[in-house]
Amino acid sequence: MPSSAEPGAGMTRPGQEQATVRTEPPQEIRAVPVRHPGRWLAAAVVLLLAAMLAHTLVTNPRFQWGVIGHYFLSSRVLDGLGITILLTVVAMAIGIALGVILAIMRLSPNPLLSGASWAYIWLFRGTPVLVQLLFWFNLAFLYPRISLGVPFGPEFFHANANSLITALAAAILGLGLNEGAYMAEIVRAGILSVEHGQSEAAQALGMRRGQTLRRIILPQAMRVIIPPTGNETISMLKTSSLASVITVTELLYAVQLIYSVTFQTIPLLIVASLWYLIVTSLLTIGQFYIERHYARGSSRQLPLTPWQRLRRLLFTFHAAPPEPPTQLPAGPGR
Repeated sequence: MPSSAEPGAGMTRPGQEQATVRTEPPQEIRAVPVRHPGRWLAAAVVLLLAAMLAHTLVTNPRFQWGVIGHYFLSSRVLDGLGITILLTVVAMAIGIALGVILAIMRLSPNPLLSGASWAYIWLFRGTPVLVQLLFWFNLAFLYPRISLGVPFGPEFFHANANSLITALAAAILGLGLNEGAYMAEIVRAGILSVEHGQSEAAQALGMRRGQTLRRIILPQAMRVIIPPTGNETISMLKTSSLASVITVTELLYAVQLIYSVTFQTIPLLIVASLWYLIVTSLLTIGQFYIERHYARGSSRQLPLTPWQRLRRLLFTFHAAPPEPPTQLPAGPGR
């Protein structure tokens, strides 16, 4: 009896085409954004606080915005602002130059040089800058007559301390010498951040220690030195207000002299604060561009400048739509 399952059953006979099984094209993925209710709540709180602040600034007559506008560009305030900028620039120049010297001394194998640098940093970082300003202002109590010369020998220069160290000179000495101690640690950290193999390679090429430091080490260390130096400059701008204690007519002392007569304390303090904010903002922009300059070669993509960020914010309204998925042609089924 022949079997029901013939050997050729289920196979394609001659002349009969093979059936093709077609599959449906893949469906487009519909991405559903994740909702963040906490972010919207936090944004609403921030907007509410900003609206409350704007309301009180506009409606509170005790701010006396007319008085602020009257004294904002007055000659006495601008003169004080000039003294503040002068103190900042000169004190930072002294601090940076002294900091580089102290950092090199601190890293010297000579124990006398490294010990002297450590003692200087310990002394000037361990005492408040206000105390140092008062000390330099009253130096005439210790040395009424200042002279330079050979110890136990002839003198080459001498002068009266009161006429030599004025209030402005005392402020520059106090701020600059104190800043040198902090800059020494910043520069030392930058030098130590450079790989030691750089120094060894320079020595193998026959370069002296000074050449290696000037041409190899310091240019690479600037990426580490610049950010804290910018912070120190901004801090110096605000710390210069301590010079008002020794009667230097900088920005804060200038407005103090005005409101001691007019009794308009809050408006004039707002004037000083606005000028501090303006100069600090300019210093921050300068720090950004200096950091961006020294970042070349260390990062593949430089950070956007403030102008580039503003253009992106104004002219880029939405992200580019995603490209549709590529659909492959359906092939024959198995």
